[in-house]
Amino acid sequence: MAPSADRSHLAGRGCGSDEKPNWQAGRMRICFVCLGNICRSPAAEAVFLHLADQAGLDVEVESAGTGPWHVGEPPHEGTLTEAARRGIPVDHVGRQFGPDDFARFELVVAMDSGNVAELQEMAPDEESAARVVRLGEFAPDVGTTGVRDVPDPYGRPQAEFVTMFDQVETACRGLVEHLSGDR
Repeated sequence: MAPSADRSHLAGRGCGSDEKPNWQAGRMRICFVCLGNICRSPAAEAVFLHLADQAGLDVEVESAGTGPWHVGEPPHEGTLTEAARRGIPVDHVGRQFGPDDFARFELVVAMDSGNVAELQEMAPDEESAARVVRLGEFAPDVGTTGVRDVPDPYGRPQAEFVTMFDQVETACRGLVEHLSGDR
């Protein structure tokens, strides 16, 4: 396994390099967020749950979108197809993230900088806004490439869903490592 990236840039955001996020009754609650909650965030939720289970992490994981377009819908067919190809189960119905959700989650993981901005603006206070991180912050190459957004594959060919899953899986491994203390 490659060495983990320096995560000192996360200090003071609820998951800094020398601190664990605020755990509730031994179980951390995490929400992955993208725009519509049918492509990237359900993929991240499923991948992270799969990896966290393998690592023995006690977490509660959900996903949501910043917009209302796909509330009540299943994930995009491209997400379901790639998850099935990788043997990762997906059990999800689209929902919208709202200001009250900040009270439910210790960590809110956004897929891109636009999601981060929207979530931080929605946050009821500074403490809530500080819980928002970008998934790319946990990629092992963040020290050399900087924090990368997870591009939205919606409306694009299946190959874009494969690329999205590759990026999500790599960053989710980094997040599991970080939360496990295997830095």
